[in-house]
Amino acid sequence: MKFLLLCLAAPLLLPAEDSSVLQLLQQPGHIALVRHALAPGTGDPDDFDLKDCSTQRNLSEYGRSQAKAMGENYRNNGIDEAYVFTSQWCRCKDTASLLGFENVTERSALNSFFARPSVRDPQMKELRTWLNEDLPQNKPVILVTHQVVITALTGIFPASGETIVIRETENGWEVVGSVK
Repeated sequence: MKFLLLCLAAPLLLPAEDSSVLQLLQQPGHIALVRHALAPGTGDPDDFDLKDCSTQRNLSEYGRSQAKAMGENYRNNGIDEAYVFTSQWCRCKDTASLLGFENVTERSALNSFFARPSVRDPQMKELRTWLNEDLPQNKPVILVTHQVVITALTGIFPASGETIVIRETENGWEVVGSVK
């Protein structure tokens, strides 16, 4: 237990090389894909209700601290304003809110399809269309979502609280770095 308390008290700072990845978000065409902060467990309970956080897997205290520290790291790297879009799951909405930016907008295209494989393809089509056509360009864009969505888009299996930075190219989206 003492070790756990020490871990919770330790600051969550980025290694120096990670700062350049976050700074890329200030360039047009770059997007942050954020897996929600730590919410222990896998999936959601059988009685899951999207409109009732008490039925969902939620952020732990460490996850709440992790999300706040992520927001501090964005600001420490010159990102004081951003468009933040989030899945409608409570653990994502809480992560997005705790980043500390003013406006957070829910987008169903960022929702999990972990236990709903039949919605994966249409949802990913909707997400790719939105990424290619409708994203704002005058501020950094941060998308708070789930492992399955990030993996489907990038092929990367991110850790809780990890940021994957992608950029738009002529051939689609490519990964340019990550911050754990």
